[in-house]
Amino acid sequence: MLNLETVNFAKGGGLVTVVAQDAHSGAVLMIAHADREALEHTVRTGEMHYRSRSRGLWHKGGTSGNVQRVVSLTLDCDGDAVLARVLSAGPACHNGTTSCFREEAVAAEVFGRLDATIALRHQGGGASGEKPSYTQKLLGDRNLRLKKLGEEAVELATACVDGDRARAAEEVADLIYHAMVALHAVGGTIDDVRQVLAKRAS
Repeated sequence: MLNLETVNFAKGGGLVTVVAQDAHSGAVLMIAHADREALEHTVRTGEMHYRSRSRGLWHKGGTSGNVQRVVSLTLDCDGDAVLARVLSAGPACHNGTTSCFREEAVAAEVFGRLDATIALRHQGGGASGEKPSYTQKLLGDRNLRLKKLGEEAVELATACVDGDRARAAEEVADLIYHAMVALHAVGGTIDDVRQVLAKRAS
């Protein structure tokens, strides 16, 4: 967790900027400020607290229930901004939207949202009494999972041979979905893929 002694509160007159980011999707949820007291409460409780000019010390979701559970707190290079990766119990914005930056911010990380949904299905998530979803069927049947993965790859190759742009895009989407299900089945997540791509890019 964040070492408060390394935070530069003086630079911002006692405040630091906090960027709250969805830990699963990577979408930016909101930007707020925090002082030492707010960050102390955050570290101690594991839920985000902020400092507002109008509210004073503010426990996010303390009234609405839309709390933000802390996954990690990371200080920037200047020590005056904090990236808070969180799991949000509900909308981050007071307008009722997931992000204060409109839904475009959430849609921008579609892979993260897909990854989170597959993870939920892998954990058995779903309404009580519901039939297993297609994702759960794939996760529970190795042969079906691998068969569909191969089929989607062939269908993509065929669309590319035919020069069919629209169908190729659809087949890429299908292949990505089945590949991510296969990845989760062996214990992986989209973060593993990001790390591999980041290493290759460098």
